[in-house]
Amino acid sequence: MRCLIIGKATADTEAGIMPTKDEMEEMGAYMAEMQKAGVLLDGAGLKPSSQAARVVFDDAGTPTVIDGPFAETKELIAGFVVVEVKSLEEAIDWAKRAPGKGARVSEIRPYFEPEDFAYLAEQK
Repeated sequence: MRCLIIGKATADTEAGIMPTKDEMEEMGAYMAEMQKAGVLLDGAGLKPSSQAARVVFDDAGTPTVIDGPFAETKELIAGFVVVEVKSLEEAIDWAKRAPGKGARVSEIRPYFEPEDFAYLAEQK
């Protein structure tokens, strides 16, 4: 089971406040632990939304580009990790061990896997 662990943005991440050397070392150790356990597939931190853009499509499918920053910090992503685990509970356990300070939120979203689309083969 692959899962995306999403680190939600905070006021600090949106302000572009960079992690300290100690915080970076702590995150590096955490990522190394996931790699050693064989669950880490990918991961990265993201720049603040002031350096981002959105492409929004209207009902007719016409795209409009909106430059950041974006207002709803709690809806934004500051970073992510992709893991391959045996269960959602295992992904939750990894997310609970993520280093950091203060109030923060992680969201865990399982990927769709090929078996989730088995119904398509049955429709033919």
